[in-house]
Amino acid sequence: MILVLGGTSDSLKICDRLYEIGISDFVLSVVTEFGRDLAESRAKDIINGKMDKDGMVDYIIKNEVRQVIDATHPYAVEVSRNAMDACEETDIKYIRFERKSLLGEIKYQGEYIVDTIEEACAMILGNDQWENVFIATGSKNLGTYVKLLKSKSLVARVLPTSEVIRNCEAMGLNADNLLAIKGPFSKDINVAMLKHAEVDVVITKESGFAGGFMDKIAACEELGIPIIIIKRKTIDYQRVVHDISEIEESIIFG
Repeated sequence: MILVLGGTSDSLKICDRLYEIGISDFVLSVVTEFGRDLAESRAKDIINGKMDKDGMVDYIIKNEVRQVIDATHPYAVEVSRNAMDACEETDIKYIRFERKSLLGEIKYQGEYIVDTIEEACAMILGNDQWENVFIATGSKNLGTYVKLLKSKSLVARVLPTSEVIRNCEAMGLNADNLLAIKGPFSKDINVAMLKHAEVDVVITKESGFAGGFMDKIAACEELGIPIIIIKRKTIDYQRVVHDISEIEESIIFG
């Protein structure tokens, strides 16, 4: 059996490709109910919920997993570390699929690249002209932004699920602070949202084409809005590929 660690649109494409090459003996692991809803049309077997390293080891042994394909979000580094450790402990193959970094392709002079959320917030607090902040990093770390940017006006783009909205409301965010809509978005849609929110600065993460990263950049460039990009954390993957065909070769030729 192959264990696919999901959470991205790429993981669904990997499932499609596995079926195409005649491999159906795999299970897709997702964390959220929303992820499960998306996965149900793409994978026959799904497990829902978080697994730490010991949980992964136990699952690998009990289900005779022979390979793990890690297609989790680029910022879910703890999950990737747990997966690599679990594969090493059980002596099975690990392969990491990750969208290629696009930072080198950005030509916009209004970009600022930082390593952490805290660094991004400090930059915003140091600029009196950046009052209206548009957060396009998802809902996972919204609490940190709310805590650090109390003096600023925040608008966060989040998934339109009841769980996410409830969590946002618990942080003190309301309808004025939220754009609940599922992406990715074209440049034109990004432009419309940024205009509507009267944005002074955007915070985003370094995702790939599938996450609409370049369209965010293009929208900010058209409007002359500065954008702060939080880089991916780099870890030493055992093996990383950027194209689904490379995963196919690894499975077939091992």
